[in-house]
Amino acid sequence: MGHGGNVIDELMTDHREVEELFGKIEGLPMGAKDRKVYADQVTMELVRHSVAEEAHLYPAVREHLPNGDALADKEIEDHSKAERIMKDLEGCEADDPEFDRLMGMLMTEIRSHVADEEQNLFPMLRETCPAAALDELGDKVRQAKKMAPTRPHPAAPDKPPADKLLAPGMGLVDRMRDALTGRGKKD
Repeated sequence: MGHGGNVIDELMTDHREVEELFGKIEGLPMGAKDRKVYADQVTMELVRHSVAEEAHLYPAVREHLPNGDALADKEIEDHSKAERIMKDLEGCEADDPEFDRLMGMLMTEIRSHVADEEQNLFPMLRETCPAAALDELGDKVRQAKKMAPTRPHPAAPDKPPADKLLAPGMGLVDRMRDALTGRGKKD
């Protein structure tokens, strides 16, 4: 991920990519091994996306939107729910009966979160935040995603400054683990 453009365009492109992966999972029969590969890819993308939003988007929401604190807190709570599901999903293989239940829960949670952001949060932010600030946020989000963790860490801080300090180290460890295990790659 890293597409260019302002923060809203960047994040909406991420949303489309995650939905495409969801479609691949839904298109495969239950128990198919590639469902786990795609689930790992979804998790990797969602974790990077969430870390970047929490580090850069939600502080801007707090600053630029009326009731921004409440809006940002709600979005972060959505992330926490999804992260707990992804952590449980991490331990399941595609033929595990829990896999389909957890994947369904994750898809429902993420689709609801995406709809809320795209229909409510993003239009409000586009209206109140200067275009130059949105462009700068896009650059910051792209940088954050490069350094972000790729595995769920539900106990990690999700608010600045602690999230910005810890994410790069966790991200490095996660990327090393992914490289060693081949996580998210087809055989």
